[in-house]
Order: sequence, then C-alpha cells, then structure tokens
Amino acid sequence: MEGIEQWKTEAQQWLRQGIEYAHQIPPTQLYAAVAVLLFTTLLLLIIRLLKRTKSNTIVLSGLSGSGKTVLFYQLRDGSSHQGTVTSMEPNEGTFLLHSESAKKGKIKPVHVVDVPGHSRLRPKLDEFLPQAAGIVFVVDALEFLPNLSAVTEYLYDILTKASVVKRKLPVLICCNKTDKVTAHTKEFIRKQLEKEIEKLRVSRSGVSDADIANDYALGIPGEVFSFSQCINKVTVGEASGLIGDISQPTDCLKNSRKMQGTT
Repeated sequence: MEGIEQWKTEAQQWLRQGIEYAHQIPPTQLYAAVAVLLFTTLLLLIIRLLKRTKSNTIVLSGLSGSGKTVLFYQLRDGSSHQGTVTSMEPNEGTFLLHSESAKKGKIKPVHVVDVPGHSRLRPKLDEFLPQAAGIVFVVDALEFLPNLSAVTEYLYDILTKASVVKRKLPVLICCNKTDKVTAHTKEFIRKQLEKEIEKLRVSRSGVSDADIANDYALGIPGEVFSFSQCINKVTVGEASGLIGDISQPTDCLKNSRKMQGTT
C-alpha cells in the first residue's frame, strides 16, 4: 500500500510539472505542436487503412525447390534460371507481365511476391496475405511423392488461415516442371492432395482446439474432402518455368487483376 501511495504522489507531481511546463510555452507554439501531432496521427491512420484495403498482390508460395523463383522471373521478364534458385528473402516487384509487354494500350501492372519456402521463413507469408488478391501455390510435379506430406501440411495451413478464408482468396495449385517425362499429372496431384488433406483433417479433428493453430476447419463434416468444398476457389493447373510454359499462372494473375478492378 505504501508503494502505491508513493507512486500516486510521484504521478501527481509529474502531472503538475507537465501543466506548469505547458503554461510556459507560448500559445502559438503549443497550437502548432498539437496540429503537427494530429496531422501525423491522421496520416498514419490513412496509410494503415490503405494498406489494409489495397488488395493487389499475387503471392507465390510452396516448398523450397518447387520453382517459385523461376516462375517469378518468367512472369516478370521471361528469363530462365537453370537449376534450383533458393530464396532466403522474398522476391517482390510490380511489373507488366512479360506476355503483355509488347501489347499496346493501357495495361495494369501486377504486384507479385515470391515468399521463401523454407519452413523457418514461412511466417513471412502472413505479412503479405492482408494485401493479397490471390495465391499461387507451386508444387514440384517431378518430386511430388517424396514431398507429399510436407506439401499437404503447408497447403492445409494456407487453406485454413482466416486471412484466406474470410476474404475468399482464390488459390491456384500450380504443378510445376510438368515438361519432364516422369512428372506427375495435375489430376494425380489433385487426387493425392485431397486424400492426404482428408487424412490430416481427420487426425487434427481429434486434437483439442487449444493445440490447433489453424483458424478454420476444412471440408464438410461427414463427407470425404475435395477442393470443391472450400469456401474460396481452389483450382489445379500446370506449368513449366524453365521452358517458359506459364500460361495458367499468367491467366491466374490476369483474372486476379480483373477482380481488383471490380472491388
């Protein structure tokens, strides 16, 4: 009790000193300081509001080695990067799609972010989802089965995020490297992912809510899971970044850009 009383006494002294100091300041300077403070506060609020409402970003996500960075550069300038390009920091840029660079007329640029796929760096994804207009989840069609468990868990986490479900963000599961003879087809990959998500959904339904980090549950209770049950649109497409076959991810970006114009 003595400590509380002492704290109250000191607080009252600081308050009196503050009032006395304010009285010593000329009124014009005091008004100017208040005006600057109010203007700065208003400006910060406006900037924060714009960041929240501006949904113009396409996010490339997926495991390391799936080919996200190759797709990023193909979309931007059509360049080809031989071998695996591992990103430790997000690649980010606003540009005209390479396929539209020669077109005439007014064409809107797109903002694309390639988020690192390393497990320790995946939290960076949450930094870009509030501004996202769509997600391209890149899957290595060549090394799909060895990575099936890790791919499924990452995709499951994305599809159950509140920032994805509430805003109904469209997700394209982009099966990359399909030019290779031994690559799996998008139909095979879709079926395997649905089966694994069903297993994951059942296993997690037996865990207490306190132990589950996901915001939303997937699927319909009592029914086998399929992507058609998702609230947001989930499609499966194919691409091959190294040879420049990126028509489906390009179409995804174009469609997201059209949706931006209607919001």
